[in-house]
Parts: sequence; structure tokens; C-alpha cells
Amino acid sequence: MQVAVAINLPNDFVEMQTPAVIEREMRISYALALFKAARVTLSKAAELAGMTIYDFMKACKENQIAVIDITREELMQELESLKPS
Repeated sequence: MQVAVAINLPNDFVEMQTPAVIEREMRISYALALFKAARVTLSKAAELAGMTIYDFMKACKENQIAVIDITREELMQELESLKPS
């Protein structure tokens, strides 16, 4: 199911870009916001943005949004658990 959303934008803004560019930027911005708020997964956010997961990860980096939410201590514990006994 798809839902269309209409947004009223000032004419001078709309004249600066094509509707397709505005739609793409809005989709990416919305996907980034949802992912940052942990409301969607990385793959769902990438799908919403119309991007590959790798391109979406790049967009996250450009917008300073962490893709991997793990502390240094958690990472060290994980690495320790992988060492042979």
C-alpha cells in the first residue's frame, strides 16, 4: 500500500528545484529522521529513501547519524567473547 502526502511549499522554493528532486530529498530526509529516532531499521529506511543500504549508510555518515549503535565497551565484550578459551 502506498499513501500520497501533499505538502504546501512556498512558490520561490518550488521554483528552485524540480518536483522529482524535492520528492527525493523529502524521502531521504524523512527516512533519516525515522532511522535516527530508531523508528525503522536501516534496511527499511533505505527502502523508504529509495536507496541501496550502502548509499543510505553513506547518507547517514554525511548527516552524522550513527549506523551502528554500540559502545566501545560493548564492542570489546563482543570481541572478548570471540576469543578461544
